[in-house]
Amino acid sequence: MRKIDACLYVSPDDRAKLERLVADGKTPQKLASRARVVLLSGRGLGTSAIGREARVSKPTVWRWQDAYMEGGVGRLLKDKGKGPRAGKKRIDDAVRLRIVAKTVQEKPKNATHWTARMMAAAMGVGHTTVQRVWKEHGLKPHLTRTFKLSNDPNFADKVVDIVGLYLNPPENAVVFCVDEKSQIQALDRTQPGLPLKKGRAGTMTHDYKRNGTTTLFAALDVLTGKVIGECLPRHRAKEFLSFLKKIDRAVPAHLDVHAVCDNYRTHKTKKVQNWLARHKRFKLHFTPTSSSWLNLVERLFAEITRQRIRRGVFKSVPDLVAAIEAWIADRNEKPRPFKWTATADTILEKNARARRVLTQIAEGTY
Repeated sequence: MRKIDACLYVSPDDRAKLERLVADGKTPQKLASRARVVLLSGRGLGTSAIGREARVSKPTVWRWQDAYMEGGVGRLLKDKGKGPRAGKKRIDDAVRLRIVAKTVQEKPKNATHWTARMMAAAMGVGHTTVQRVWKEHGLKPHLTRTFKLSNDPNFADKVVDIVGLYLNPPENAVVFCVDEKSQIQALDRTQPGLPLKKGRAGTMTHDYKRNGTTTLFAALDVLTGKVIGECLPRHRAKEFLSFLKKIDRAVPAHLDVHAVCDNYRTHKTKKVQNWLARHKRFKLHFTPTSSSWLNLVERLFAEITRQRIRRGVFKSVPDLVAAIEAWIADRNEKPRPFKWTATADTILEKNARARRVLTQIAEGTY
């Protein structure tokens, strides 16, 4: 093995060709790397410097210096003495089908799901082969999605009612999506984290100090996207009633108020019902059980959690409340409504299809 630096003369024509190869984004990286080695060698750099600049080893530098001296630029475009490379051996279609069938129909012993290496051991193939087959068929055994079908006997009627409010809101009325995000914790980290920088994510400790909780009551105006919000210590009927009164004060007296709520028991207490009876312009529309996704305010809660709460550091509950109020005020300066697109018929059709599948699974016919 050569251990001394080579002295290369690169002609102007060759230099132009090599520079075009390096500059062309379509050039395979292995060819661009060879071209860099020769260009750097022509500039008189030593082997170590060339290796650092081109990010290759010393033997690789020597190999392509020798190749250029033997055959010029044309020699760099060929693999040395190996001839055409053999492609990856394609596995038999029957094996591919067995991998797919085993993945979707069986479970490994003493495990809840297959890994690529488990399946490879069971089928007698390489784990990269299993990964390729899974990718081709869109199989991801490591992932699951949660679901819950509502057992509400009035599911269809409630879906039609709420989706109707979203897609065809009544005239002279405001439609709000109302709910509370309870037990929001004011968390302070036990140690300061490092800031984000190039090549490194920001850091924060996995443990934290609990400094109390608050509950965010929010009413999302479906048409405008504006939010009426209030943080209260608890989420009883008393607090819910107080929040309804806040909505009442905020909405002009000539407009009716339609509020989409979930089935939390504090929304249906006697005090709340008595107040609604005295305020005829208010009407509550309850989502079906296990169907909180029908309430658009849940989308708002997800947004504030992601943007302001989850990574927040709060020394006290007042700090947390101030952060939430500032986020709502900032959003209300440029409100953006969430657009509802699903029709009631589409939702009911999907629900019926899912229920048929559950029935087939229970009967063992799926």
